[in-house]
Amino acid sequence: SFQYIVREWKHMASDSGVGNLEKRLWDAADELRANSKLKSAEYATPVLGLIFLKYADHRFSVAQKEIEGKGSGRRKIGKTDYQAQGVLFLPEQSRFSSLIQLPEGGNVGKAINEAMKAIEVENEPLKDVLPKNYHTLESKTLSTLLKTFNSIPMDVEGDVFGKIYEYFLGSFAMAEGQKGG
Repeated sequence: SFQYIVREWKHMASDSGVGNLEKRLWDAADELRANSKLKSAEYATPVLGLIFLKYADHRFSVAQKEIEGKGSGRRKIGKTDYQAQGVLFLPEQSRFSSLIQLPEGGNVGKAINEAMKAIEVENEPLKDVLPKNYHTLESKTLSTLLKTFNSIPMDVEGDVFGKIYEYFLGSFAMAEGQKGG
């Protein structure tokens, strides 16, 4: 079942490498796509946006620990400190930890859209770039996707997010190609 897959990801990633993790994540996301009755093209952008957000959140968290560890406490740490580290600044509402805490009955699509808009405001080069069509997916589907991608283990060596992103791009392209698109 889907919940079994989620529980096993961290164990699997450490034992079997990124390849199986990619496939399991894709299978879970594709199962959710099938249940949402969306075409791959309609589903690809929001899913890839969430993978991007998870990656940005991971980089932000690592930088946050480093920056706060070096701070003297004399001045407030701000977005320029993160950007100097080559990291996107993520407002609190845009962090994965905030999004996965959204209430079950809430409008998750609207919250994710607002999170993406807030990232664009804080990071000028991303203005009008990030997906903001999460309202097209059901809140339950989005909550499950957030939980799914939140379970990506952070202790996997190498560029796990880059590999997962590339795998998803290829998988979406193949899924669309099989349907004559």
